[in-house]
Amino acid sequence: MATQVIVLNGGSSSGKSGIARCLQTVLPDPWLTFGVDSLIEAMPGEGVGIEFAADGGVDVGPEFMALEAAWARGIAAMAHSGARLIIDDVFLGGAATQERWRRVLDGLDVLWVGVRCEAAVAAGREIARGDRVRGMAEQQAELVHRGVVYDVEVDTAHAESLECARTIAKAVVSGSP
Repeated sequence: MATQVIVLNGGSSSGKSGIARCLQTVLPDPWLTFGVDSLIEAMPGEGVGIEFAADGGVDVGPEFMALEAAWARGIAAMAHSGARLIIDDVFLGGAATQERWRRVLDGLDVLWVGVRCEAAVAAGREIARGDRVRGMAEQQAELVHRGVVYDVEVDTAHAESLECARTIAKAVVSGSP
């Protein structure tokens, strides 16, 4: 079976969105991209059930989890209907978050990609982009990878987004990581 879904997991400012855009360019066939940032932006006000602490910590409550679960099921429905998808997410729960995605994507051929970036590099990007609470990138750099199993890993501190996308695309096209 050919890869139907690519899941990119990495901390804030690790480079997931840039890789996703590059993947859309280098992969054959059209691929749609959905990111957790879009889910948060779609929520009313400051978000429902999600809080961003002054030190960069993120706390999610039951309201957010319910909306996120519905969003994930909708994304999975598109993949089950034949759309090829790239998911740009931040696994705050590490392995537990991956397991939630595994359940919702059951029956689909998924490529799990770890997007790593040294905390100091991600923190610099965070400052440059100016749309994140400072400290978020540093807190998430390793947290999001705890217990997560990947088919492919890339490191954006040492490779540009396009190079990372080509590494991932090679796994997609060959059918193996």
